[in-house]
Amino acid sequence: MALLISGGSIVSAEAVWDHVTMADRELAFKAGDVIKVLDASNKDWWWGQIDDEEGWFPASFVRLWVNQEENTAVETVEGASPSPSEVQNGHADASPSSSDCLCQPAQDRDQMRANIINEIMSTERHYIKHLKDICEGYFRQCKKRRDMFNDDQLRVIFGNIEDIYRFQMGFVRDLEKQYNTEEPHLSEIGPCFLEHQDGFWIYSEYCNNHVDACMELSRLMKDGRYQQFFEACRLVQQMIDIAIDGFLLTPVQKICKYPLQLAELLKYTVQEHSDYRYVAAALAVMRNVTQQINERKRRLENIEKIAQWQASVLDWEGDDILDRSSELVYTGEMSWIYQPYGRSQTRVFFLFDHQMVLCKKDLIRRDILYYKGRINMDRYNVVDAADGRDDDFNVSVKNAFKLSNKDSDEIHIFLAKKLEEKLRWLRGFHEERKMVQEDEKIGFEISEYQKRQAAMTVRRMTKQKGHRSVPPGYPPPMDPMNPGQYLVGDSMEQSEFEFPEPERCKSPFWQSFSRLTPFRK
Repeated sequence: MALLISGGSIVSAEAVWDHVTMADRELAFKAGDVIKVLDASNKDWWWGQIDDEEGWFPASFVRLWVNQEENTAVETVEGASPSPSEVQNGHADASPSSSDCLCQPAQDRDQMRANIINEIMSTERHYIKHLKDICEGYFRQCKKRRDMFNDDQLRVIFGNIEDIYRFQMGFVRDLEKQYNTEEPHLSEIGPCFLEHQDGFWIYSEYCNNHVDACMELSRLMKDGRYQQFFEACRLVQQMIDIAIDGFLLTPVQKICKYPLQLAELLKYTVQEHSDYRYVAAALAVMRNVTQQINERKRRLENIEKIAQWQASVLDWEGDDILDRSSELVYTGEMSWIYQPYGRSQTRVFFLFDHQMVLCKKDLIRRDILYYKGRINMDRYNVVDAADGRDDDFNVSVKNAFKLSNKDSDEIHIFLAKKLEEKLRWLRGFHEERKMVQEDEKIGFEISEYQKRQAAMTVRRMTKQKGHRSVPPGYPPPMDPMNPGQYLVGDSMEQSEFEFPEPERCKSPFWQSFSRLTPFRK
């Protein structure tokens, strides 16, 4: 590629990931930005230009094109083949194409696959070195200085970096066993990703904690002692000249890079190759991992809104929502009957993971909600109720469902206004249980530090307003599923139902809070 640049070709690259600068002379950009590549002599760091800004940027963050105005890809310019780093950087479409692979000579195809395998192995070895530097050069030294760091600070700054280091060493050991040094294109690395797929979930905790780590480091760096300490750690460990926050960013970048690498590997793996189906499965697994990590990160970014909502509900009693929950799944108004009282009441229900909160609207100010209790969803089963007379309550019901306590005879029955609303609630309960199971699988939870930060933000907002936050309106039920079809949970009979999209409330507060539900159209 350096020959193309020196020969006067216009070499442009599209950013695949956001790049946040960590040192002087680095070029910052966002995904989708187009960068003019001026120097690619170094396979890992290129020199480029956006508008009037020039600087270094990681080659792995871009997808390369040549003579982009003419939509001519690297592979077709002057008959040139991409370099190893160009393939790894995803210059061709990251979606694998069997036709692209078949139209290439077998020798070239094998060489391309070998190049990608070699690049994966090289980046894994360098990554292990980075993790070792973080654990031994920074974390170990920080633990020795109890006068500067307490346990909470260490937990916030470094998260579970030692767990990631141990996992990654085991993963790389297995990769090395599958690596064919004589004929790299014959290597079968797909099974390694599948065997370790559950281990990659530990990155979720680290990524979720990373923003807090940056905030804590920023606070500490205002003190010159910490600047000198971290710089001394870097020099003693003989690390490259990047600040500690740059090193701590590498696990976040690494987990996001795996799908891109596997997509390129699959693109140059013929279907007859023994590794093909394993690489295809590994790509699906790693895409799911990164998607779920991003989803968990989104939930953490919304916890302040949940705390703000709780502050708006009057007469709140008991634990905070964030003590057990992190996601608003569904919300709406229904009639409710609870044994042994048997009297129908209208309530506004907010379904979160692990619990459902019951509220009552003020008789005069209908935009004000009062706390009236909650139901622990971990202790209840959802039961569909047929239209007609219900034996448990001896009343005639329509569009109803029940919550039955697993440990007692306690039963709640809920009556929706329309059938489609009932189906949405059933879908919401199904998704709430699914979310809880996935969270337990990867160990997702809100840290005490994050809860304190959310509470402090709400108190600050309330103090600035000079009064208690009050929601300006109550939202209509949100649709938590894809339009046109609803599948009931495993314990219920399946059905389909067509329904229109409900109208949305115009209230800014409730709109923003309702958008926390993950099941929007």
